Amino acid sequence: MIQVRIPTPLRKLTGGKTEVEVEATDIVSVVAALEAAYPGLKERLCDEGGELRKFINIYVNEEDIRFQKGIHTAIKAGDYVSIVPAVAGGSY
Repeated sequence: MIQVRIPTPLRKLTGGKTEVEVEATDIVSVVAALEAAYPGLKERLCDEGGELRKFINIYVNEEDIRFQKGIHTAIKAGDYVSIVPAVAGGSY
């Protein structure tokens, strides 16, 4: 099983859960498993073409998938995936 950390803005879709478990072999299948269990999550994470939205960052074991194979980054049992919405704005 893969542990997926859910950010606060998406927890309303997971019934308030901060972490969920899914069976998956890559990030594409993580997103599919999340959508099957929690409808509406995929549209928050991916655009119409199935690519991650620009303001969504995903990490596998603290490694940014953008520097790996993107949504095709492989994962294995025991890994954890963190979904992190980008934070922007403000001034000093």
